[in-house]
Order: sequence, then C-alpha cells, then structure tokens
Amino acid sequence: MKKERSKKYRALQLIRILSQAAFFGLFFYFLLRTHFSGEDYIGRVEVFFHFDPLLAITTAIASRVLFASFILAAITIVVTLVAGRFVCGWVCPLGSVHQFFSYVFKKTKLLKPRKEDKSRSRLAWKYLVLIAVLVASLFAVDLVGFADPLSFLYRSFATAVVPVLARVGAAFTGLLYGLKLSSFGDAAAQFFGTLSLNQTYQQGFFLGLIFLGVVLLNISKERFWCRYLCPAGAFLGLLARWNVPKVRIDMEKCIKCNLCTIHCQTQANPYPNEEWRSSECVYCYTCAAICPTNAVRFPVKAKPEKIESINLSRRKLIFTSVLAVVAAPFFKITPAAKRAASKLIRPPGALPEPRFLQKCVKCGECMKACPTNALQPALEEAGPEGIWTPVLKPRIGYCEYYCSLCSQVCPTGAIKELTIEEKIKVKIGSAWVNKSRCIPYVLGSPCIVCEEHCPTSPKAIKLVRTEVQLIDGTVQTPLAPVIDLDLCIGCGICENKCPVVDDPAIFCTSVGEARNEKNRLLLDIIKPETPPGEPSDPYR
Repeated sequence: MKKERSKKYRALQLIRILSQAAFFGLFFYFLLRTHFSGEDYIGRVEVFFHFDPLLAITTAIASRVLFASFILAAITIVVTLVAGRFVCGWVCPLGSVHQFFSYVFKKTKLLKPRKEDKSRSRLAWKYLVLIAVLVASLFAVDLVGFADPLSFLYRSFATAVVPVLARVGAAFTGLLYGLKLSSFGDAAAQFFGTLSLNQTYQQGFFLGLIFLGVVLLNISKERFWCRYLCPAGAFLGLLARWNVPKVRIDMEKCIKCNLCTIHCQTQANPYPNEEWRSSECVYCYTCAAICPTNAVRFPVKAKPEKIESINLSRRKLIFTSVLAVVAAPFFKITPAAKRAASKLIRPPGALPEPRFLQKCVKCGECMKACPTNALQPALEEAGPEGIWTPVLKPRIGYCEYYCSLCSQVCPTGAIKELTIEEKIKVKIGSAWVNKSRCIPYVLGSPCIVCEEHCPTSPKAIKLVRTEVQLIDGTVQTPLAPVIDLDLCIGCGICENKCPVVDDPAIFCTSVGEARNEKNRLLLDIIKPETPPGEPSDPYR
C-alpha cells in the first residue's frame, strides 16, 4: 500500500510537469503565432488572457465595462473554488518558468531548501499588491498590467526574450552556412524565421533586465514571485481557502523529519496539519512524493476544519488602501492633452485616451503583432499611467495600410477590432512637412520619396511646382510635397522612408486623430444664421 501511494503521487508529479510543459508550450506557440504571416486574419492568439480572473475584474472596474471574452475567467474561478490553486501549479506559464529555474538553481546548489521560519509577514506582500491594484481600479487607474503574471510574461518575452532568441538563431544559422552545411542552415533559417528577427524594442533591454531580476529572485526562495509578489496568485488564494482537496498527515507514520515543509515550493507548511495554508498550496504533490513513510496524503473528502487565516493585519490593510487612494491620482498626471503629447500616436482602433488607459494591460500583444515593428512600449510620453502602453514610432516603423492585426489581438478591447476596410479609413494622426529640411524646398533638387510611398487613394501627399532661390541666386522649380490633411491618415510611412534620416523632413503627430474630437488643428465653429434684413458679420 505504501509503495502504491508513493507511486501515485510521483505519477501525479510527472503529470503536473507534463501539464506545465504543455500549457507553457501552448503559450509560447500563441506568442510565435502573433506575427504577420501574409494573411489578414491572425486567429484568437490572445485567448490565454481571457482565462485570467484578475485581469477581468480590474479591467471591468477601471473601465466600468465588462468585456464579453472575459467570461472564460469564470472557468478559472470555478476550478479554484473546487480544486484550490490548481491553475498556479499546473497551468500558469509564469509559474512554470519560476519552477523550472528554481529546479535549476537547486541542482546547481545556488538554492538550498531549508525550513522556513514562522514569520508570515512576507506572505502578505502579494495580498497588499492585490489590494493596491483593486483600490486603484476603483479610481479608473488600471495598474494590473504591471504585475499580472500573463501580462508580465508576455511583455517580457515579446520585447526581450524572443528578440534575443531571434538573434542567437541568426548567428547559429550563419555558422551553419559558414560550415557549408546548407541543408541544416536552410532548416534553421526557416525555424528561427518565425521569431521575427526584424523586431526590436526601445525598452527591450530594460524590460529584459526586469524579467531576469525576477527570475534570479528564485535563488533566494523557490518560486519567489508566486510566494510574495503575484497579485493573481493572491486573488486565487483567497478563493482557494474552501477547496475540496486537503493535506492530511498520518501522525502515527510521521517521523517529524520536516522534509515536506522544507521542500514545499510555496511555503504552504503541510506539517503540522493545523498550520497548513490552503491558500498557498499549488498542489505540486512534492510533500507526498518525498515523504519517506508515506504519511502525507491528499484526501478529496475532508471534514470541515478551521481555515488558517491570511496574515494581513488591519494596519497593513488600511495603510495599503490609503496609499493606493493617494497614489492613484498621481498616475493620472499625464501630458495626454498637452503639446508634449502631440506625438503620442496610438494604434488604429484605440479607444479615446482615458478609456484606452483604463483597459490597456500593457501585455505587448499588439506590439508583437505589428509587422513593421512600429508599435513600441511608451515610457514618459503617456505619463505614469501609460508606461509600456503601445505607441506608434514612425522612425522605427510605420502603420501598414492593409493591416489590422493589432486590433485583432488586444485581449481587453482597449483597441477596437477593425476589418481592413474599416481600418484604412481610421485617421490616427497627420503628417507635416518641415520645409527647412525638405530637399526640394532647401536644395531645389527633386525628391518624391514621400509621395511615392503614400498609401492612400487618392494620395494625401501632393507634388506642386515650387520656386526655390538657391544661395548663388539661381532659381529652381522642383516638385515639392504638400499635405492634404483631409486625406492623410497619419500612418507614418512618409516619415519612415524620408531620405533625410537624422531628422526627417516630414513627420507625423496625433493632431487630427479620429478618436479625439478635441485634438484638432482648427476647431469647427458653427456660425449662427444671420436674421433677414441684417448685414452679415464676418467675425460672429
């Protein structure tokens, strides 16, 4: 019987590892699928996010709108109520990453499992983060994207990890070709080609360092993120306190070796029974698998018992709530309505700026999908609330005219889904000519690059004959660009292709964007009708 029980839990451990690998593989597959493959439709590659109940709740509170796709999050909630934090231990891809590196650090002796002290103060960190996120959402400030595990992992992989893998793959492919292994080189080139070698991000190095730092925290404690920082884990932990499976230790068999507690991945403390924390257990079954006497088991039908409370003092709760209330308005300090934000060009289909910030979870899906690498994570352009939200950078890439992929992959509806026919009519900004740098205007030489690349029909960039007096007194009459603001959509291809590379002679700003009626060059003034018999007043 003892051998059978040990085999049972070891088999469950193996199944859990396979489950983690399968879900991480699925997550990575969707990540790689999020790129332009030559087709207009990319598929539901963002579906992973729709199972995240914390994203669903905070986004709904912040935006005051419930996004229909988040109905899938109810599945996660039901599973947690019945089976505990099963999702954290068996499904979550970020949890799998942390467990993998914790295993590596243990094997290399960088991490030495040891019995935890009785202090539980650090366990409360993630609950305080959860409270701060929820309180901020009440004030229409959506901070969940900074710390939600799916947003954090996807953003880190899309902006840092995948670009690094792409360059490593390119170097490896070049080595194969250099060794005259053409067949292997072709296969490697085809494989690594899915990683989108052309994608680089201005904050990729910084975001990569953050991800690396979080991974290295596992040297201090196994699954450090899951234990102390993850707000989604904290939320599921609150739901998991009344789940069905419980840890039971047969005290007649127990030899008090404390192996179960020492090797517990999340400090759930299976021994003694009265100190077991159901809210922290991720059902990895390590405790049952390593028990030398098979004293640890997980019966499904457990009698009702006193639930170990979460160590969250009233003082900490009040302090965190007050801090979130005070801090939330500071995140609203944004230059979105100022001149400094004139180049804050959002993707086509983006909601008006306040609503966009309430729904965007900074996951990076739209940036990964952009075929020209034009969408970049914002830093100071959109204020504190808009850090890591997508911004169009024409000098890096442009908005492809016949592409609506970014609107298809947004998991929260911050970017409205558009068809190609709808997208080409959306104005995200306007182009402007700097005549002091434009080649025809300054040198009198012909240049029609911007007009050639303008995708609209009819073209928004017109070429008009212009007289230019050069420094020697001669006069040239080249064709020079003029912008038709009624036709320009602000895609940025003219700025991207301008041959004046250091500071392009043509540039785009958000002025005239369709999502903001106040962001206009000139306001339309409706003049009242002149009463009959009275002279008209041109200044009325």
